[in-house]
Amino acid sequence: MEVYCTRPRCPRPQNYFTDLDDNITLKTIQQKYCTTCGMPLLLDGRYVPLKLLGRGGFGAAFLARDRRIPGMRQCVVKQFQPAGNLTSTQLQLAQQLFEREADALAQLGNQNEQIPDLFAYFEITVKSWQSEQQEQFFYLVQEYIDGQNLEEELAPRGTFTEEEALEVLREILKVLKFVHSEGIIHRDIKPSNIMRDRHGKLYLLDFGAVKQVTNALPGSGGSSTGIYSMGFAPPEQMSGGQVYPSTDLYALAVTILTLLTKKEATQLFDGYSNQWQWRSLVSINSGLADILDRMLLPAANQRFQSAQEVLSALDSLAIPPTQLHPPKPSVAKSSSQTQPPQAPIVPPPPAKPAFSTIELLTGAAFSGFEGALIAIALLSLVKSPIITLAASAVILGILIFAQTRRWIEKLDLLIIGVISFALIYFVPFFHAALSSGQVVILSVAAGLVAIAVTAVFRLIYKLLSLIF
Repeated sequence: MEVYCTRPRCPRPQNYFTDLDDNITLKTIQQKYCTTCGMPLLLDGRYVPLKLLGRGGFGAAFLARDRRIPGMRQCVVKQFQPAGNLTSTQLQLAQQLFEREADALAQLGNQNEQIPDLFAYFEITVKSWQSEQQEQFFYLVQEYIDGQNLEEELAPRGTFTEEEALEVLREILKVLKFVHSEGIIHRDIKPSNIMRDRHGKLYLLDFGAVKQVTNALPGSGGSSTGIYSMGFAPPEQMSGGQVYPSTDLYALAVTILTLLTKKEATQLFDGYSNQWQWRSLVSINSGLADILDRMLLPAANQRFQSAQEVLSALDSLAIPPTQLHPPKPSVAKSSSQTQPPQAPIVPPPPAKPAFSTIELLTGAAFSGFEGALIAIALLSLVKSPIITLAASAVILGILIFAQTRRWIEKLDLLIIGVISFALIYFVPFFHAALSSGQVVILSVAAGLVAIAVTAVFRLIYKLLSLIF
């Protein structure tokens, strides 16, 4: 069995113990030590690190198993190990952030199934590998989420669709509604801190930068620490000022923009005009775009003041929820948080939903089919190719415009197509220059050509949107 050493800078952290392949030995042995640096490997006597998951500025995460639990469930062991030469003040701050995550998980995880549970928090003091000094290491153990974070999910694929982004928005808003009700601001919402498990459920991770906000009124004190992710933090957080629930809503909106555009947050913000420039890059419901823009306003009191306000605004739109895996109801506690006065919600007018790919191709087939029938009938009537072409273009333009306005759609297209085809096919006067077989061939061919042309142009549009 391979056991991974958690001591920072251990030159050979992989250890192999054949005796631990026996589950009875694994469950009963007192301790194992790194064969290179002597670091205890069975953390707190029970957690067996298997491999490194990743390192950050203040710590590392390891996949581990709990040998004291039947089935030896998997878990994540996070170790506090700040990188670089930190001052005593910076070191103390980093340790406080680590302890905050443990406190937040203990407070939140057992009450909301979209936040990982905390299993343990402990420290280990051992002799230094290269000196006689003692070293102190801090660990927390949390639930393992088997899946990918949204940053990893976005990398190999194209942009998220409107429906996919809306699912993320609704699900994380529900989590934030609970988190804020507990008097906590997350302060680091971004794609890499949202995990989707193998069943599709979304989780909010990394509570290391949480901020308790028992007094969230402006001017009440409680300045923010300088821990944030560039591009996702609003002005009040970047300046070290007080943070609010709307601070998290701002970061969540930026997260949705990055999913819709597959661009870095810093690429979407125009520092010259001090505005987010993103609407031209996506095609989504205008009401949803208005909601995102309000979440992104620079002044905290101009944004939505709670996650519930945003959810209510979304419910007012003509967009059905896309929640695929609804969470269990959260156990809400009474909040001691006092929030700024809430501005009344003025719901934006409902917008017509965007056309799906199937609708576009169906409309193209109808337009090509009808265009051919109209041209055949007009040519039989007026005998002039120029007049036929001009009149056909006008009539076809009217039909296409009616489709874009959704005056005719779905069953209407089928009815109009059947009636017009029957009229021209069974009345020889309308296809005097062509046989009935030629009418069928030309109309069907025109529909197929229209589908092909539409599909090519849609593909080109998607490729250009990814590049620009």
